[in-house]
Amino acid sequence: MNVPGYIARRYLLAKSKQTAVNLISAVTLLVALIGSASLFVVLSGFSGLKEFSIAYTEMTDPDLKVLPVKGKYLTNVPALSAKINALKGVAASAPELEERVYLTHGEKSQTAWIKGVAPNWPEVIPIEKNLYLGDWDVEGVGILGLGLAQTLGVTVGPYSQPIGVLVPKPLKKGALSTSTPYEQGFLTLSAVYAVDADWDQKYLITDLRWVQALLGRDPEQATGISVKLNEQGIQDPAYWAQQIQKWDPDQYVVKTRIQLNSALYKMLNTEYAATYGVFTLVLIIALFNLVGAMITIILDKRQNADTLFALGLTSRDIQRIYLIQGIGLSVIGGLGGLVLGSALIASQLYFGWLEIGAGMAYPVAFEWKNFLLVVVTISVLGSITSWVASRRAARVES
Repeated sequence: MNVPGYIARRYLLAKSKQTAVNLISAVTLLVALIGSASLFVVLSGFSGLKEFSIAYTEMTDPDLKVLPVKGKYLTNVPALSAKINALKGVAASAPELEERVYLTHGEKSQTAWIKGVAPNWPEVIPIEKNLYLGDWDVEGVGILGLGLAQTLGVTVGPYSQPIGVLVPKPLKKGALSTSTPYEQGFLTLSAVYAVDADWDQKYLITDLRWVQALLGRDPEQATGISVKLNEQGIQDPAYWAQQIQKWDPDQYVVKTRIQLNSALYKMLNTEYAATYGVFTLVLIIALFNLVGAMITIILDKRQNADTLFALGLTSRDIQRIYLIQGIGLSVIGGLGGLVLGSALIASQLYFGWLEIGAGMAYPVAFEWKNFLLVVVTISVLGSITSWVASRRAARVES
């Protein structure tokens, strides 16, 4: 029979004759409960914000993107796209051609980027879900971001005033000057999209062939190929990136969505770690109240020491009793906090009672890694503080 464990459980469940001791034990449980609940809620809230932020990258960036290693352009794009589409993990691919341009509309003007895309581009990037006005169509027309549309004062429709698109002419070898230093084209708008502030103020999207002709590029050239993975491929994007990369690593590089947004992911992971560190420090301070509570409980139970020694227990056994009791207090409080925190997160997920804007609930996410992280944190910190308290118990009893 594990006598120290049995006695520790009795001490943990039994009430003391001293009201102050019972109050101190209750406060200790409450501190552990609130601390663990706070840590779980904060981590779940941050996970929700992380998913909220990453959701925008899914609207604008593909699962994989093929980019040139040197220069601005890929070559033999149709053949490479066909080879990519033949992979089992790939659902679709679409070439793109980007260039910085100067947009004019009436007396208004703005620098931006033009993005020429293949007709199947919406199969790779779900831009149609984010159309603010109009319908998807790039055949001889353009789709403009909401920010640019407002800046230029553009309307949607075939009878609206077209947008002027100006790009510098490349300086040919041996030519000192040209009569017109730029190429110019005109586009009316078929739609306006709204994704986020950066994208909405950055891109004019139109037909790939139109942009190739405007820039004087070869029909087999593009600045990149966006790739959509199917259910099989999305399980391991890095693997399929390697499969494409090994075909010709000297000509192009293949990046996953995480690599395309490495700065964002690094920032989010750093903020997650910093948030965990700050709240863990608060939890450490809170749990060290356990040391004082355990000393009080030890003094209250000191009269039982002679009986325990008479039963054959040693000073080391006495120390184990209070160690187990302290761990029990912290674990019970911690698990109670997780139940409370989970209830709060569940209520936010279902009812959205806390909002960050009109009709927009504060994003939260229930993740098992947060649950396990709090359990491990409470267990480790509770064990450390209980060990400190039990060490003091040996001195008190001696």
